[in-house]
This record gives sequence, C-alpha cells and structure tokens, in this order.
Amino acid sequence: MKKTFYYLLSIMITLGMSQPTTAQQRRYLNEGWTFGEVRLPNRYPAVVPGVVHTDLMRQGLIDNPYIGLNERGVQWVDKEDWIYETTFQITDNLSDYAHIDLCFDGLDTYADVYLNDTKIIEANNMFRQWRTSVKSLLKSDKNVLRVYFHSPVKIDMPKWEQHPHLYGAANDQSENGGLLDRKLSVFARKAGYHYGWDWGPRLVTSGIWRDVYLEAWNDIRISNIHLRQRDVNARKAVVTDVVEVEADHDIDNAVITVIDKGNGRNLSTKKCKLHKGTNTIPVELTIKNPRLWWCNGLGKPELYTLTTNISVNGRQMAKTENRIGLRSVKLIMEPDADGNRQFYFTLNGVPVFAKGTNYIPQDNFLTDVTPERYRQTLQDAILANMNMIRVWGGGIYENDLFYDLCDEMGLMVWQDFMFACSTYPAEGAWLENVRQEAIDNIRRLRNHPSIILWCGGNECMDAWYNWGWKSRMEKTNPEGARIVGQQQELLYYDVLREVTQEQIPDDIYTIGSPFTVRGKGSDGINGDRHFYGVGHRRMPVSSYNQEKAHFFSEYGMQSFPEYASVMRFAPDTTTHHITSELMMWHQRGGTEVNKVIEWYVNNEYGTPKDFRQFLYASQLLQGDAMRTAIEAHRREMPHCMGSLLWQHNDCWPVASWATRDYYGRWKAAHYMVRHAFEPLLCSAITQGDTLQVYAVSDLLNRQQGSLELTVFSLGGQKVNSMTKSIVIPANTSTLVSEIPLKQLLNGHQREDVVINLNLTTHSGKSYQANSFLCLQKDLHLLPIEPQVNVEEVDGGCRITVKSDKFVRALSISFDDEKGWLDNNYFDLLPNIPVQCFLRTTLSANQVREKMTFNCLNEIRNYDTVSNKRE
Repeated sequence: MKKTFYYLLSIMITLGMSQPTTAQQRRYLNEGWTFGEVRLPNRYPAVVPGVVHTDLMRQGLIDNPYIGLNERGVQWVDKEDWIYETTFQITDNLSDYAHIDLCFDGLDTYADVYLNDTKIIEANNMFRQWRTSVKSLLKSDKNVLRVYFHSPVKIDMPKWEQHPHLYGAANDQSENGGLLDRKLSVFARKAGYHYGWDWGPRLVTSGIWRDVYLEAWNDIRISNIHLRQRDVNARKAVVTDVVEVEADHDIDNAVITVIDKGNGRNLSTKKCKLHKGTNTIPVELTIKNPRLWWCNGLGKPELYTLTTNISVNGRQMAKTENRIGLRSVKLIMEPDADGNRQFYFTLNGVPVFAKGTNYIPQDNFLTDVTPERYRQTLQDAILANMNMIRVWGGGIYENDLFYDLCDEMGLMVWQDFMFACSTYPAEGAWLENVRQEAIDNIRRLRNHPSIILWCGGNECMDAWYNWGWKSRMEKTNPEGARIVGQQQELLYYDVLREVTQEQIPDDIYTIGSPFTVRGKGSDGINGDRHFYGVGHRRMPVSSYNQEKAHFFSEYGMQSFPEYASVMRFAPDTTTHHITSELMMWHQRGGTEVNKVIEWYVNNEYGTPKDFRQFLYASQLLQGDAMRTAIEAHRREMPHCMGSLLWQHNDCWPVASWATRDYYGRWKAAHYMVRHAFEPLLCSAITQGDTLQVYAVSDLLNRQQGSLELTVFSLGGQKVNSMTKSIVIPANTSTLVSEIPLKQLLNGHQREDVVINLNLTTHSGKSYQANSFLCLQKDLHLLPIEPQVNVEEVDGGCRITVKSDKFVRALSISFDDEKGWLDNNYFDLLPNIPVQCFLRTTLSANQVREKMTFNCLNEIRNYDTVSNKRE
C-alpha cells in the first residue's frame, strides 16, 4: 500500500496541473546593474558581463589604459573594493518551479554574493562556476542581488607577507603596480597575464565576467553529459553517453533516449531508476560508418548533434543537446632509435605534423572580445594553413564559443591548465580550489573534439629546475626549496593527473610544456621543446636550421606593429623612436629588447633610414625568422612532427612575438607563415658548396611532378634554369635534389642572384619559393620603379604590381584605412606580375592615392621607391 501511495504521488508531482509547462527555464540577470567603490557613495551604470576598468572607462572616470602611458594612471583600481548591484522580479511562471538556482559562470575573483542581504556565495576563483539554490530567499516583488568584490591586492598581500619570496612569478609586473617586488599573482586563482607579462600590461581586473542567471527546474535536471569515445574508426564509432542527472525524489520508470538530430534516428534507449540526489547513467550507442572529424588540411571536421532526452511516463522531463566530432587521437611518446622520447599526434590513425601557434587571451579586458573577434582570430589561423592552436596556461580556459569554432574549423586544441612561468602554493585550501577548478573546466569542455591534449602548464617545472630557481633557493632557504619542490610535483604529477584520469579517462594528459620528468627539467631532446636562442641569446636566424627536436611547441621572434597600428596607441609622432618612453612602455620584454630587435635588423638587412622603415624591417625580420624555423622543422619530418610558433595574437597594442597585432592586422610573419605551412612545401638550404632542395608533403597520397629551379640576377636576367621530374612521398620530407653552387651560379656571385623554386605536381598542386645564398644585407639589391595597376572588383580592388628588377618583400600599406590584403610582403621576380586582392570599400582612385610601398631594396639603397600607378 505504501509503495502504491508513493507511486501515485510521483505521478501527481510529475503530471500535476500546478507544474510549469516546461521542465527547465533559464532567466538571465545581465541587465540593470550599477557599480561603485565601496568606500564612496557614488553609483554608476554597469555592463554585465564586464569588469571594473571597462565600466570606469564608459563613465569617463579613467582613460583608455592601452593608449600612450595611461596604464600607469589606473593602477589604483585593483587596490579598491567594488560593489555591483541589481534588482529583479520573479514572475509567477518562474516561482512555480520547485527548484531555482542562481548561477554565475564567472566571478573575477574574490567576491561575496548577497541575495536580499543573505550571503549565498564566497567566490575565490575566476575560473570556476558558482551555483547555489535560492528559491527560499526569493521575494515576489523586488529582489536585490549584490556582489562585493574584494581587492585582490588586499586579499593576497598577507599571504605573500607570510611567505615572502618563496614562490616565483617570472612575469608578474608588481613594480608597475606600486607593489615593489611583491609578486602576488601566484596566490590568486586568476588569469596570470592580468598581473603583466613580457607582452602585456598590468591591469588586475575585477567583475562579473561571464553570464549570471537563474535556472529553474522540476523533478530532475541533466547536470552534465560526457560523450566518451570508446572505439572510433572508419567502420564504427562506439560511444558512451554518460548522463549525470540530479533528481529531487526517487523515480522508478525513467527512460533515456539518444537521438541523432541530423537524421532523427534513435541511437539508443535505456530504462533506468533514478534515486534522489545525483545519478550517473551510462548509455551505450554505436554509429556505423561514421563521418570522422579531421583537422584542417586532412579532411572535413564532421560534427554530429546528439540529443539526450529523459522522459517519465511518456512525458519529457529533461533534454540537452551536445555536439560531437568522432575521432581517435593518440600522443606517441615511444623512444626513438636513440632512446629519446618522441612526441607526435595521430588523428584517426594518421600521423599529423602539427602546424600551428600559441594563443593568448585577445584582450586584457576579456568581456570586450566579441564573437566577431573570436571568429576572425581563429579564421586567421585557418587562412595561415594551421591545424593546431595551443591555449597557453597564463590566460583563461576560453569561452565555449572559442572551442565551438575550433570544432567547426578543424583546429586541434592543445589545452593548458592555467599555470605559467611560476611556482605555486599547492597545498591545503588553495590546492582543493584548483582541484575544483580543473573539474569544472574539464566537465564544461570535454565533449569538444578539437581538444586533443590537456597539459599541466607552461614552463613551470622548467622554471623550477632549469632557470636556477631551485638551486638558488637551496642555498638560501633549503627547507623552503624542499617544500616548494614537493608542492609543484603534487600539483602536476598527482592532483591534475588524478582529476584528468577521473573526468576524462580516455583523453591525454601531460605534466607540462616543455616535456619534463619527475625531479628534472626539460632537456631539449625528449618530448616537446621551447627554443628562444634566436632572439633571446642573439643567435643568428640561420641557427633554426641546426636546432633539432621531436616537437617545437614554442619559438619566436619579436616585431613591432605596422605604422597604422602605432598611430592608434602613440598618435604623438615625437614619440616615434624605439627608445622613447612611450615605445619602451609598449615593449614588455625588457629594457634591452628593442635594442635586440635593432641589432638583428642591422645584422640581417642593414640600417633602416627612419622609424617607419624600422617598423617594416622588424616585421620582415620576424617573418623571415618564422619562415626559416618552420621550413627547418618540416624538413626534419618525421623526426620532427610539430611546429607551434609563439605567438598568434596580442592582448593590447605592443611590440611582441605576435604575427597578428592587437587590432587584427596581419604582420609580415603571418603572410610568410601561411606560405611556409602550405600542404606542399619546397625548401632549399645551402650545405657547404651544395644547394639541397627538399619536398615536404602533408598530403596523404604520393605525388608526382616536376621541380623547376631558376636563377635570376637581381637586375633581371635569367642566369640558369633546370627542371627535374620528382616523386614526393606522402606525409614526410624528402631530399629531391642536390646541386653544386658553382654549376648553379654559372659565373655569378652569390650576392647578385636569387633562386626561384617552382614545384608542380601532376594533380595541379604547386608551390613557389625564393632562396638566397647570402645574408640579405649583402644582396646587391637595386633601386626599383614598380608598375602598379588598381582595378575595382567585387568586394574591393585588385592590385597588380610588376618590376623589371628583383624586389625583395614588397609591402603595401594603407595607414588610415581598414582593409585586408590577401597577399603582402611578397617578392617580385623580374617582369613577372603579382596580384593581390584588397578587401575594401574604397574606389580604385582612392586606393591609388592612399597606398604606400616599402621593400628591402629601399633600405639597401636609401632611396624612396618610385611608384608608377596606372
């Protein structure tokens, strides 16, 4: 009789007329917010999601810290406590639900949340999601929601004072924040780059940086879905839909169905009992002859949408949709022939050469990054023939949109946990906070097919073992060194590894980048490698040709933005020299870095005549360096199977390693990287008195074709030409030709010629590249008078440029106009025209009037390029 009563009660609860018509409802609370300093009475309108700095700027209370030296004037902001407040009403429809939860997807960082004067949340981690039941606290009329943000400086200063100088933070710009040498960033679970980095400002934000909403539900709620890919190949995909369900009472007759939304086919049905509390139900399903997810360049990134329904007595009670890309990923770290650990990925059984970049957050003010900026930033990686992007550990676990776009575009994601270039107080409450952070973000992101690797962090263990931190502390504080060392190993080898094994047992976790083993730093031989000898140690650009690794996960060269970008953050032209106070402020790599760039420019190309020409030469330097490195890495296939340059983007206007500047303009390097990452590459290198030519292919089929090699004098004459039939094996690098330089030069000097390589396959694929036999500063480049034609076409203008003499790295600029060139910083072979498309709303006449040119010929001759426009 008792069972019958509870069964009927269950039916009444499930089907009762008083229940809302939908099982779940979400109401966003992003409107109507005000903010102000706690210690002052003034209140101003606020934007949520947002941060204090952007709200202050909107009210005209601070200047844009990205312009000039304004960053210095806003360092007071992170020393204050701030209050955010809004009011809202509850509709009858919402109040009828049995459960109402308040959810914050992101609070930055130390925040107390009050609802109708009752504290409901104490947040202490920017990266976590916060959820709490609030139905009993809600009023029928006016509800007051208030968030008190504590100053991260005030909260963390006592922690530093308790353990002064115990923990390292290589890039924390505490001095710029008026904190002397007190590096506080390691104590806060907050984006490390907010405290400054060697490419970014110190702007320590606070705010409601992701959505806030009420979520109402009855009876049951699907709290998470994990689509575990058990066995995926071309014949079948075996997937377990792990459904996590929260129930407020026992239910005996629940039915879970999984539907392929694309074709409506029922993939699986499972009957189950739900107990009050949290339930985990695995639902097995198989998809025959699946459409596999491939990365950019290897195939289409196919996606399925799976709908998971839970019904009781025929009534749908909960539903969720999740996208999945069916693929098999492995990280191969078996010993090579010399006993060293390899490091490469296979996707669907195919070894993949990783062509990509390192990504940092796109702005110090994260809520300013629009969906359009996300899409363009990632599309620019695709346009540069990349297939991998690394989400670096000093930023954030990115927004869902970022990973959605990577799924759609076929960009494999190397995902760091948020630790970088520091040692951390990994014990007690801090460590448990990190454990929950890792769980939150893995559960949020684990169904994205683009994420192929979870990595413990960036250069943290390397900093401890290889940067002298451990050895120096052992001399002054041996007990502190013992504690710090144990804490780091506990964090990366135990806690993060345990969480990944629990939450994503089928996925890949590595301790950190570069590769380390317990008790040791990286050695540059095993696993992945970071290499900055070119740049940091003034090794010549050609050194990239000698450096070896199984996988280069970081390397780079700095450059300045182009002149149009400089004018946006430094409009005063009296500051336009590389040692001015303003230009040094927008260089965070150190006081000597601008001089290092100048040294490289002078040694590689000669001395520019003015500031604008120096900006151009710095970009050419970066482009040539990245091209040289990428070609060297790809020539070493299959020994080397990855090349991720540092870095893709900037978070503010600055001289940096980025190949795209803060405003989204492509630098010379991005154009040159695109060329070097093409699926078919032809690369020449001089070894002694011989020119070696390699054909490198990412294609999965063998190619047959021809290699045409032509030597031009810089004045325009053809010196030599030869053609050779070649076979290009699939997915590897092959030496296809060796030619004595004496035979090639035909009596000419190395400084007087350029070698053009033209690789063409029978299937119609082609690749062209130019090669030099000396440093470019030693080339006998001649003054030029290019002929330029501009004509209007759909969406913009087509620009055609031709010269009777060789032109090195011709750059086209439009200082005060937005637009995008599909080709720039290109060479002109004698009497062979080059076309490029300018996406613009300008007329052909306006383009002719506004465009300016630069090239290496100009630097070598100190002459203004004469432009003949037709």
